[in-house]
Amino acid sequence: MADVASLETPLCSEQFGSGAARGCRAAPDGSLQWEAEERRWWRFPAFAVKPTGREGDGEGSPGPALLPLSGLQAVFLPQGFPDSVSPDYLPYQIWDSVQAFASSLSGSLATHAVLLGIGVGNAKASVSAATATWLVKDSTGMLGRIIFAWWKGGKLDCNAKQWRLFADILNDLAMFLEIMAPIYPICFTMTVSTSNLAKCIVSVAGGATRAALTVHQARRNNMADVSAKDSSQETLVNLAGLLVSLLMLPLVSDCPSLSLGCFFLLTTLHIYANYRAVRALVIETLNESRLQLVLKHFLQRGEVLDPTSANQMEPLWTGFWPSLSLSLGVPLHRLISSVFELQQLVEGQQEPYLLCWNQSRNQVQVVLSQMAGPETILRAATHGLVLGALQEDGPLPEELEELRNRVRAGAEKDSWVIIRETHQVLNKLFPKFLKGLQTAGWKTEKHQLEVDEWRATWFLSPEKKVL
Repeated sequence: MADVASLETPLCSEQFGSGAARGCRAAPDGSLQWEAEERRWWRFPAFAVKPTGREGDGEGSPGPALLPLSGLQAVFLPQGFPDSVSPDYLPYQIWDSVQAFASSLSGSLATHAVLLGIGVGNAKASVSAATATWLVKDSTGMLGRIIFAWWKGGKLDCNAKQWRLFADILNDLAMFLEIMAPIYPICFTMTVSTSNLAKCIVSVAGGATRAALTVHQARRNNMADVSAKDSSQETLVNLAGLLVSLLMLPLVSDCPSLSLGCFFLLTTLHIYANYRAVRALVIETLNESRLQLVLKHFLQRGEVLDPTSANQMEPLWTGFWPSLSLSLGVPLHRLISSVFELQQLVEGQQEPYLLCWNQSRNQVQVVLSQMAGPETILRAATHGLVLGALQEDGPLPEELEELRNRVRAGAEKDSWVIIRETHQVLNKLFPKFLKGLQTAGWKTEKHQLEVDEWRATWFLSPEKKVL
């Protein structure tokens, strides 16, 4: 009986990722007998796979079918999927693959038009003229790439979803210009140069935002693996697009209207798939638009939105132009020109930031202390958005409602008084808000707020009066 009991007692167990564990028992002949495991691929119900043993009777050590990664999953998905990536990885990648396929087909139509315009297949075309056109096109794009990276490079992390969508729409516009270029030969060089300029901007914005999204998706310090597998997926999609293009181009190349119709159809699919891909993202760090949404909901209802709800509500088309101009990390010399102005700025502010509010411009500028960390920056941004809420409609807590009435009735010189009183309100309100953010699943130890590098130190105490 003891021998029978020992055969039924598990000796060990194993599991892959977050899958169900399966035990192992000793067989009568001394070999190991593993429990059958139901494999799930991509977390969708799949075929149950029974381990094959050395005798072919379904018992013994796991066979090749139970290796940790199946063939396709090992090639195209990060190691440890789905536990090694964010929950939104799969829906995003599916829609991203759809948009990449549509873009590949559109790109084939655009390339065909450019080659036609340069003179490929035309015996009268000049090689030197085609070379000059190509050089002008490339040099314009290179300059545009450098200028755009300098101009907007620091803002791409903060609004990665919006810039990702912007890049793909701009890419569609660039391909439309390429398709239209042969129709107007006089403007061909200028048209393809403008198109290449747009494509280079797309390259910078798309590449930078893809890197930011990779940081979000990688959950096991596996950014290189996630990036590499994304490249493999994109290569496979582009290969499929290439094969379909070989069949499509002979059918539409002789009919410009049909070619243009196919382009508009593919562009519609491309934009829709991009929108669905970006909307599928659930980013748990706060940028200005997500913070504004969560704060507004908190002030109106006393509840903090979870990341899924806030990301679904985040504006994708108008996120570039917020109603309030909030600047974090501005230089101190921009706000003051006298000792009196410095004393007025410091008076009553105990937090490691100084705040200036211009009601007429709906503009808030924040000077950060050398000691300001992520939580201080989050409070400063919250403070600025609370001041912006005083100039908007909608329900507010009682203490802020009173301040809003004073703002609407008072003069702009009362801004300093309102700022000091909102400090007192935030001393009670912000700890509750911060705790609610953490409970809802937001990562408050970091943020995606746009913050400049200026920091300041001030020595005037809030109580000191300068005459």
